[in-house]
Order: sequence, then structure tokens, then C-alpha cells
Amino acid sequence: MKKFSFMTLIAFFSLAVKGQTLTQTVRGTLKDADSQQPLIGATVLIPDSDPLIGGVTGVDGSFKLKGIPLGRITLQLSYLGYTSKTIPNIIVDSGKEVVLDLSLQESVIKMEDLVVRASANKGEAINDMALISARSISPDETKRYPGTFNDPSRIVANFAGVTATQDGSNDIIVRGNSPKYMQWRLEGIQIPNPNHFADQNAAGGSISALNNNMLATSDFYTGAFSPEYGDALSAVYDVKLRNGNNERFESVFGFGLLGTDFTVEGPFKKGYNGSYVANYRYSTVSLISDLGLVDVNGIPKFQDAAFKVFLPSKGAGTFSIFGLGGVSNFVFEDITPDIWQTPGDQSMRSEIHEDYDKVANMGNLGVTHLMPINNNSFISTTIAYSGQRMEDKVYEYGLVEIYDTQNNFLRDSAVNRVLNFKSQLLKSTFRGALTYSNKISASHKIEMGTKYAYFDYDYEQSKLGDDRNARFTSIDFKEHISTVRNFISWKFRPSESITLIAGIHNMNVLYNNKSTIEPRLALNWKINDTNAIHAGYGNHSTMESVHHYFARVEQANGTIAEPNQDLDLLRAHHYVLGYKKKISNHLSLNLEVYYQDLYNLPVENSDTSIFSTINEGIDFRYVDLVNEGTGQNYGIEATLERFFHNGYHFMVNGSLFQSKYKALDGIERNTQYSSNYMVNILFGKEFQNLGRKQNQVLSLEGKAFIGGGRKIIPLLRDDQGNLAVEPDSNQFWDYQRAYEHGLEDIYTITLSTSYKWNKPKATHELNLTFDNVTNNIGKISEFYDESEPNSIGYLTQFGFFPNLMYRVYF
Repeated sequence: MKKFSFMTLIAFFSLAVKGQTLTQTVRGTLKDADSQQPLIGATVLIPDSDPLIGGVTGVDGSFKLKGIPLGRITLQLSYLGYTSKTIPNIIVDSGKEVVLDLSLQESVIKMEDLVVRASANKGEAINDMALISARSISPDETKRYPGTFNDPSRIVANFAGVTATQDGSNDIIVRGNSPKYMQWRLEGIQIPNPNHFADQNAAGGSISALNNNMLATSDFYTGAFSPEYGDALSAVYDVKLRNGNNERFESVFGFGLLGTDFTVEGPFKKGYNGSYVANYRYSTVSLISDLGLVDVNGIPKFQDAAFKVFLPSKGAGTFSIFGLGGVSNFVFEDITPDIWQTPGDQSMRSEIHEDYDKVANMGNLGVTHLMPINNNSFISTTIAYSGQRMEDKVYEYGLVEIYDTQNNFLRDSAVNRVLNFKSQLLKSTFRGALTYSNKISASHKIEMGTKYAYFDYDYEQSKLGDDRNARFTSIDFKEHISTVRNFISWKFRPSESITLIAGIHNMNVLYNNKSTIEPRLALNWKINDTNAIHAGYGNHSTMESVHHYFARVEQANGTIAEPNQDLDLLRAHHYVLGYKKKISNHLSLNLEVYYQDLYNLPVENSDTSIFSTINEGIDFRYVDLVNEGTGQNYGIEATLERFFHNGYHFMVNGSLFQSKYKALDGIERNTQYSSNYMVNILFGKEFQNLGRKQNQVLSLEGKAFIGGGRKIIPLLRDDQGNLAVEPDSNQFWDYQRAYEHGLEDIYTITLSTSYKWNKPKATHELNLTFDNVTNNIGKISEFYDESEPNSIGYLTQFGFFPNLMYRVYF
């Protein structure tokens, strides 16, 4: 009888579990897009639910929808006097609540019973003051798009006009501009390059310290930036961290080939809307190495952490404290140019071998305060600190062969190992920003602000001279540099169909008293429900990399001088014209043409030189510079995008462009980033409600990329095309033919699959990515290597790379 009762209980429990429908809570806040005030009594619906699920917002603009079935849902937001909005593709899983921060735009039309049509606004920037060359990037996209490795830096290479170097680094090349002129922002404040293993030109790196578990929807801008953005010529990536869950504790554990990480979040106490979220990650490969399980040359070691604390108050506004930090290093022995490029040409001499030691650490800490003044205006204040430490050491040595007494070869032995290149940068940056925003009416909004930055540098760089007997110190300074930036921006909406943004940005470098006045203008005209055009102009500026300002240059009389401390700001005019066609609710076509006129570019003060700092890479060159270089980038971009709906999505985009520059020799040349064209094709399919309990989801994603190769400085050749290099005198490169051609086009095919299964208290996810599945090894650049056929070696694109990631949300 006991056995029968027990078995009956088990059977009943099993049937109950089998019949159980897994659900989750979807909640959040809804605010006015301009004033950031909560919208009370707004309607929040899931339009395709049956029976209809919905609710209204409370006095603090909050809403909560309970018992939502798992899968993807759409939210429809509406409020009297405001333009309705539809938020599609919200993923609901069992292991984590969905917490949203949403906003609506007040309608210009005034009537008692306003009826407006819902618009999806898919992919549009979150910042309502940015109208052109802007796109939002959701956390779902950073996970879903193939080849991103959950890396926010890599996802932007899926968009028109944007590419990354194909050697595996995280360089972001936008419309032919150098990646060092791109600006990174975190929570609205400028930060240094957040990539591990970054170089001292504020570019490069191979793995982002940003973890997509921490991200909210962020904005990416590719030209003609709105008035609040300055100190950038190329692009702006405005990264946002999400708030933690303020009602219950949640966590995520992830294990992958690249990193092992853990995320926690939750409330501080019951009944208080404050929350925290924090993440820590450690390199999986270096963890295995630390355990002694592998011993491989050049293992990259890294770890990073990020957090955000959200602290609302009743009368003192809202505070947010955030941080991001990372440390990384590697030691490569007997490195060759096809593995990693080192400063100098010594690696191309057969009798010289090199070891490369690299350290790149960074940390960011900030506090943001948002204080409402009244129902239509607020002040936002941010103070932040950023610190960087970067060290590069290149050792060179010869090799001798060791034999035993029977003349059998035993091993190579290094002799005369000396330090060649050495560079150490210590940089501390203190920033403060103050922004005032006033929603005067539904038609008018004003923003104005000021941003102060104080840089503290301790920088030293040296290398062996040509005779290899003495060191030459090319950089050695300890300096403080301050900048002040101001802006004012006006948004004018004379009707529901027309939006105008106008303003001015002002940049001031207090160290050498350089300043600019930069006008900005953007217009968006929605001709009808399916067609819109936009146009814009912006004048932009940025400082050159600081090492050029304090470069020690040998003069003709043998003395050493620092001739570049009076360098002016680099400048550019950006012009953009675009057209958007809404083919259906889920399919759109975007066309955009642009022209960028660059001027004040630093070039070598010689009428026979081709050198401009816009082509600078890891191989530093220090010369007397003048702001007399020019350049131009122009092109056309097209994107056909089907946003995720009915289980699939796709995107096809292409870019045709030119990137040119002119130094004092008067010859217009390609920049090294002028790859001329690129095409991306992405497709994804999701299969939901799989398994006996219909609690599993299978996703398949694919991407194909083809683009022109970057332009190179070729090796010296004679009239017959034979190599004419002179290794003993370090004569390798044909500068007269610089950047005429690339080596070959580059293509990659990436496939990824993920499998997710929901349990009552947790969601498990397994992701497998095959990057460059065809193992195409396209040639990126060439170098002299007498051990190779024809004595030419090649730096090639990154080959086939599989990546496995398992995550559990609970």
C-alpha cells in the first residue's frame, strides 16, 4: 500500500510538471522621451496575446505583466497625446525576468482624442537628438549575430560602411577613417579604448572588456554627429549599461573557449527601487594554462569586471555608479610578422629573432546624477576617472645551433638577447560633464552642456639606434593637458512629419590654446507612412594621438627638439543624405550617401614625404609635423533589412567608397583603409517550442562577408618585379608606391547555432560558432622573409576558429 501510494504521488507530480506552462514576468518603466518624467496611466499591451494581456503604468511610470508565456513577445505602448510605439522581439525566458526602460515621444498635434498610428522604430537610435547615420544595438543582437563572440565591438562590423581588420583584431574602421579617431563612451562619458591588448594609439585589441550580459540598448553613430558629441572624426559608440533587477536576485554563469564569467544582480532591499548588477570574467585559456594543463607559447591572458549601481531617491534625484576594468598581457617568443606586428623592421632580418612582451590594463569609474528641476526639465551630472597602463617590450637576439658529441642537432640557443623597443604609458583622466535639458513644448527641446577633461601623462618610449649600440629616446614626458567642450542643441518639430536638430559644438585644448566652433544641422522628413528622407551636416574635430605632440625629433644640425607641441586640431566637414523606405512592417530599405572633407591633418613637414598620421599603425614614426594635410572620404551605402518576425530575419548591405589623403608631396593617395567595397549577408532562423515540453529553442545564424583588401606599402622591387630590398640597411619598403593597391579581396563565411532550454527556475543556453568555416587565408599585407618562396611572407586574415559558449540563467 505504501509503494502504491508513493508511486501514485510520483505519477501525479510528473503529470503536473508535464502540464505546467512556464511563464515569466515582464515589467519596466515608461517615461517621456524629452523630459524623462514618468508617464502615468499609459497603456502597455501584448497585442497578439489571446486573451489580451496588458496593463497601465502607475504613478512612477512602472508596469508589470505577470504570467507571460516564454518566447518572443511584442509590446504596444500608447498614451493620450503621445505617438504610439511598438517594441518587437522581446525575449522571455524562464531563468530571468524581463525589465525594460521605455519612452514615448509627445505628439505635436494637439486634440482631445488624438489618434496616432503605431510605429515600430526598429533599429533607430535611442538618442532622440540623433537623426542621421545612427543605429541602436540591442543586447539580443550582440548575442544573435554570428561571429560577434558576444563581443559588442564586433557586432558593428555587420553594418553598412563599417568593417574590422581581418587579422582578428577589434579595430573598427568606419567609412575609410582610421580606427584611432573613433570615440568610445560608457554611460554617456568618454572612455579609453575598452579592448584587451590595445595598442598605445588607442586602437587595436582582440577581445572587448565589455560583456554583453551587462549591456542595455546602445547607439552607434557613423557620421555627422549630433551637437553633444565632439573629439571624434570617425564614429561614436555610446555604450549603455543596464540596471539590475530591483525585485529579485538573479545570476548568470558562462563558460566558453574565450572566457569564463559570472554575473549577479538584485535589489538592495524590499520596497526600494535601487539595484545592482556586476560581472567578472577570466580568460578560459589562461585559466587552463594556470592549472598546468597546457604549455603554449604566447597564451593571451586577460580578466575584466564591470558593475552598475542604480540608486533612486525621493527628493535628491537618481544616482548611478558604474565601473569597467580589465587587465591583459602576453609573452610571445620568437615572434614573426605573420603572428604579430612589432615596432621596427628588425623582425624581417633572418639573423635577428624577437620576443614580444605586452601589458595593457585599464579601469573606469564614474558617478551620474539626474536631478529633475520641474516636469519639463532636468540636469544630468557625471564625474568619472579613467586609468591606463600600457607596456610594450621587444627583445631581439640571435640563434646558435647546439649539437651533441656525435654532431646530432639538439636545440637552438638564444645569444646576445637585448631590449630593442620599449614603451610605457601611464595615463590618468578625470572627466566632468554637466547637461541641462528643457522640453519647452512638444515642438521644442533645448539641451546644453559642458564637458571638462584633465589628462595626466607619464610616457616614455625608446629603441636601439641604427648602429644597435645606443638607445634613442623618442618620447619622454610628464605633462598635464586639459580640454573643455561645450554644446547647445535645439530640436524643433513643426509637425509630426518633420524634425530638425540644430546646434553648435565648441572644443578647446587648454595646453596649446587651440579651439573650434563646430556647427551641426540635421533634418528628417517623413513624407508619408512608408517613405522618409534625411540630410545633415556636421563640422568635427579631434586631437592627434598625444605622443606626436611630445615627439623628440633629431634636427639637421644633430640637436633634439620637440617641434609638434603646437599641433592644431584635426578637422572634418561631414555631409550626409539618406532615404528610408518602409516596405512592410518588418522590412525596410535604407540608402545613404556621404562626403567627408578632412583638413588640418598632421603630415610630415617635407615636400617629398608621404607620411600622414591618419595611416599610422603600431609602427610609430616621429617627425616634424604640420597641419597642412587634407583628405576625403565619400561613398554610398545600402541596407535591406528584415527585422526578426515569424521566426527569421535577414540583412543584406553593401558599401562603395573611396578614402584619400594628400601630404606635402602634393600627390593624392589612397589611405590604407580604402578597401573600396564591402558586402554583408546575414540570415537567421529560430525554431521555437521544441521538445516534449515545448520549452526548447533552436537558432541557426549565418553570415557571409566579402570586401576589398586594405591598401599597403609594398616591398621594394626592380623594374622587372624582382625584390630589391636591402636588409642590412633596413631598406624594405617602396614608399613611392604607397597605398596604390591591396593584395587581394577578403571573404569569410561564419555559421553559428544556439540551443536554449527553459526549466522552471533556470534557462540553459549552448552556443557554437564556426568563424571563417572555409578557412580562407586571404593576404592582408606582405613582408620580407627569406625563408619563404620568393622571400615574401604574408600577414593573412584570421583562419577557421570555433567558439563554444555555455550559459545558465538562474
